[in-house]
Amino acid sequence: MFNKYKILTIAAVLFIAGFALQSCRRADESQEKDTRFEVTDSLLKSVIIDTVQEASALSQISLTGSIAPDETKMVKIFPLVSGVAQDVKVQLGDIVQKGQTLAVLKSAEMAAYTKDYISSEADISNTHRILASTQDMYKSGLASQKDLEQAQSDYQKALAEGKRAGAVISINKSNENGYEVRSPLPGFIVEKNLTSNTQVRADNSQNLFTIADLSTVYVMVNVYESDISKIQTGDPVKITTLSYPDKTFDGKIDRIDNMLDPDNKVMHARITIKNPGNLLKPGMFANVLIKAKSGENLPEISSNALVFDNDKNYAIVVDGRAKVHIQPVTVAKTVEDRAYISKGLKPGDCVVGSRQVYLYESLKE
Repeated sequence: MFNKYKILTIAAVLFIAGFALQSCRRADESQEKDTRFEVTDSLLKSVIIDTVQEASALSQISLTGSIAPDETKMVKIFPLVSGVAQDVKVQLGDIVQKGQTLAVLKSAEMAAYTKDYISSEADISNTHRILASTQDMYKSGLASQKDLEQAQSDYQKALAEGKRAGAVISINKSNENGYEVRSPLPGFIVEKNLTSNTQVRADNSQNLFTIADLSTVYVMVNVYESDISKIQTGDPVKITTLSYPDKTFDGKIDRIDNMLDPDNKVMHARITIKNPGNLLKPGMFANVLIKAKSGENLPEISSNALVFDNDKNYAIVVDGRAKVHIQPVTVAKTVEDRAYISKGLKPGDCVVGSRQVYLYESLKE
């Protein structure tokens, strides 16, 4: 009897223990279910939501080029008189101001121009005095009408000669040292073909100096045949140089040639770029990145909204109120901070644009 009672007691204990264990397991499962990650309205309100747009996809074309001066702001200086260079005051690459003396020439022609100017001034003074005297004599009846007209004619001729001589002197600036070669604009000396004691002839086709204003410069690039259809005038570009690798210059294409270079089979294009501080110098090597339209319309989002995991791209798509899901996407191309999607998204879709990595890690578990 005692053994039977003992067996019943043990069975009751085991039943109670099993029931308790089952209850704990259900409690754990309930607790696990309750702590599972859920997206709430307040969470969605705290993140940025971007709408997928349809846009003309851009292509990035990388080219090389070189810095060149702006031809519209560059002048070549030729001598207007013959002579011998006595004092060359500037060197290649120097910055000069408008009116600054670049060199001085000893010139016999300049001496003759100075003599003509002084003589014309004397003739003006002399003929003016004779005209005044003739007018007084004409009023007194001591001079004829013909004498007065002749005096007036001589005075007018002297004035005309004086203007001519003065113009020659003003164009050919000179002082007691000789003929001064001056800069007609501010800029840089980008070419110099004159040294001291050089004999200069006015009929020589060789210019003495070339001065360029480098506040704006050109970047001359070669465009390969495969890229010609992708670029057009007005396309924005970004330019970097070896001299300033951390600095980016913005410009745009302002000219594309209509003929291929017969030797290199490339088409030349010209980019205009502002040059603050005159950092860019003619001859510098430049890397050019052109953003050109590809002619293809694709859904577009910020590349920062994508999550890259296991060699694939994902976006967190908002389905509705407090409903989101992970969407695999295929990126056709990325241009700067914009991603063009070929598969997985369509225009009008809403994607999470901030804290998307946190949502992705929480949702995929």
